[in-house]
Amino acid sequence: MARAMKHKEFSERCRLAVKSVPRGRVTTYAAIARALHSRAYRAVGTAMRNNRDPSVPCHRVVRSDGMVGGYNRGKETKVRILRGEGIKVVDGRIDLTVYAFKPL
Repeated sequence: MARAMKHKEFSERCRLAVKSVPRGRVTTYAAIARALHSRAYRAVGTAMRNNRDPSVPCHRVVRSDGMVGGYNRGKETKVRILRGEGIKVVDGRIDLTVYAFKPL
């Protein structure tokens, strides 16, 4: 029970951090983990994959190498949404020197 509660709390903290990422910018799974004083970037990915709240822009979270990474509605949808927000995606990669946002 305690472990499930910790996971739920971590997931909620991830969602809150991702809500701070503005339209037209992205952050990384690792940056979200660091903002939460954690190294659990894979757990951030799990939280984003399991997110069903449309107010959480989980499509704005990408891999540290700039690759778009997974998305619970498919990579093609993630790329389409990101491009619609003005983010240039080339060969599945985003230039983090241009579009990276450091979460709170």
